[in-house]
Amino acid sequence: MSEHTIEYIVTDKAPAAIGPYSQAIKAGGFLYASGQIPINPVTGQIDTTTIEDQTERVCQNIGEILKAAGTDYEHVIKTTCFLAEMGDFAAFNGVYEKYFTGKPARSCVAVKKLPKDVLCEVEVVAYLG
Repeated sequence: MSEHTIEYIVTDKAPAAIGPYSQAIKAGGFLYASGQIPINPVTGQIDTTTIEDQTERVCQNIGEILKAAGTDYEHVIKTTCFLAEMGDFAAFNGVYEKYFTGKPARSCVAVKKLPKDVLCEVEVVAYLG
């Protein structure tokens, strides 16, 4: 892939985009993945209610997008994490750290509301080299 081209990443093993955006895009040696919420890709539903279970689903969805792009968690260099409640920070981290063992740079903020009233959302940037 040339540095000046982009490639859209699409996998049915992660939730389809629910708006006018892509699951992820490869560009200039990087993967930019859209924020993932805890949608079950098989049912299209939110089927978990705890922050731990929702974080687990989000991380699984991210893993499938990384895999479809030909990369993995070890190549993630930046995450942006959104929490509905900052009180969930410790529980969120307990699951997050199992997946992001390379300790990428990260921002984590509480927001007023997330799509479908979920408890968390995570987006990633990964290096493809």
